Amino acid sequence: MNFEIALKKSLEAVEIRDKISIVPLEEALGKVVAKDIVCQKNLPSFNNAALDGFAFSYKEGLKTLKIKKTIFAGDNVVPSLGENECYKIMTGAKVPDDADTILAFEDALFFDENEVKMPAKIKKGNAFRFKGEEQKKGSVLIKKGEILSPSFIAMLAAQGITHLPICADLLVVIVSTGDELKEPWEESSEDEIYNCNGYAIKAILESYGFKANYAGVIPDDKDSSREFIGGLKDYDFIITSGGISMGEADFIKDSFTFHGLKEIFHGVNLKPGRPTMVGKIGKSSVISLPGNPMAAYLNTILFAIPALFKALGIEKGVNKKFKALNKKAFKCKGGRTELVLGRYEDGFFHVTRDNRYGSGMLTPLLESNALFISKEDESLIEEEKEIEIILLP
Repeated sequence: MNFEIALKKSLEAVEIRDKISIVPLEEALGKVVAKDIVCQKNLPSFNNAALDGFAFSYKEGLKTLKIKKTIFAGDNVVPSLGENECYKIMTGAKVPDDADTILAFEDALFFDENEVKMPAKIKKGNAFRFKGEEQKKGSVLIKKGEILSPSFIAMLAAQGITHLPICADLLVVIVSTGDELKEPWEESSEDEIYNCNGYAIKAILESYGFKANYAGVIPDDKDSSREFIGGLKDYDFIITSGGISMGEADFIKDSFTFHGLKEIFHGVNLKPGRPTMVGKIGKSSVISLPGNPMAAYLNTILFAIPALFKALGIEKGVNKKFKALNKKAFKCKGGRTELVLGRYEDGFFHVTRDNRYGSGMLTPLLESNALFISKEDESLIEEEKEIEIILLP
């Protein structure tokens, strides 16, 4: 199946979860807002000075003003200005209703403890922050579906919002397959390999803000595989690596089928990632990735991450593409979509190793921070050509 079609079909099959959790503000970073967050308090909540200076009522031709009193942040001063008078005021302090303009200390021609000489030109409303000019009570501060960044956290704190509704964490489980696999803490012979896919997939998901359980390695045995898969039906997403090619010892698809898999596709015209399979068992979305480390890594980013965000109601901005100029010409094998690693620096895409590496390798990932996805009819990406890339986590 064509890569773009496969990706579209995989997302169409994902149901949006509507479970909501209430979390304290200090635990909200990176979470997805489940409902619109409305402004509770005007921002600013009172007229105030944007800088240290002098507050006065604007009119043309002012030359010298007498300083009536000094206002500090936290003071609540009753309006009391007379003719040609001003307040000395500090940043953030509340401006009394009889002043509408602020002159910065450094812009005054002269000032001492008693008076200030005004410059020839000053704009009415200068450095005056009006009540509600940034946000008005009742306006939408944060829309449903936004991912809470540090700036959002700052805004929520400024509103006195201590708890908020977020989309409940998805239940995600990661499974590896293969009798040849050993966990990193186990001893490994020359004929065995350490399992990296389970940890890599978990790390990728967590880098995007998703929690996941790693359930370990399923032995390449039909009965054991069926029993294991049967115990995963309560998860929203089941992500596996390995065991989905046409090899005789690959039992993952058989096990999923045994438990009622509704296959969306199995096989993508993609390098690396041809064996990738997507389907559903009941309410659980199934994403089965190839066993080769690079293929599992990249296809987690391309298939699993958009699906997880879709389940939270977010479809835009995931794996956002950026324009870049290709620094050095390289070849792709036409007739399929190819995932090409590279480094993005100063507006240029620098292809990794001239696009010559295997899908079982990891080192090229260490050398790369970006990914170019070719079209099926592309075989040569010329120097200085403008291309679209995505940045890797």
